[in-house]
Amino acid sequence: MTTASTGPHQFSMEGWISPAPFEKLLNMTIVEAAEGRATLTMPFLVQYAQGAGLMHGGALVSLADTSVVMAIKSLLPPGSHFATIRLETKFLHPVKKGVVTAKAALLSRVDRIIEGQATLYDEENRAVMEFASTFKIARDTVIEGITYPDGSAVPGEQKYTKPE
Repeated sequence: MTTASTGPHQFSMEGWISPAPFEKLLNMTIVEAAEGRATLTMPFLVQYAQGAGLMHGGALVSLADTSVVMAIKSLLPPGSHFATIRLETKFLHPVKKGVVTAKAALLSRVDRIIEGQATLYDEENRAVMEFASTFKIARDTVIEGITYPDGSAVPGEQKYTKPE
């Protein structure tokens, strides 16, 4: 029997546009997130392999979904609460090694509904997956249980560029 807590959890994040615990677990790096676009990377570690030795599709979907999230965060006010309500994935080629790059862009926003897309590329810049998703912004919901380095519940920055 596990003694680990199953929530609700309290944790800190570096900023509004920064990896959450799950994204850190998958070693995602935010390269850039600004003006409704985002680029993220994730290495193919052995822990992300499925039974045939390829990168697990769930890991790739997580990278794609997170890349669209960071594109959204680059436009919404810090502390906004939103969630994926639909996603569609098309796998084009298997990933066998290296670092995968996700490039995301927002397509539209109508009221509280945001649509985005992402394409994932392998180290040879070959598209390995196409991803489309729909998000819904919560109505009058405040995110609880997350704090930032300054101790606040809502950080100030809305743009992220990885330091050189």
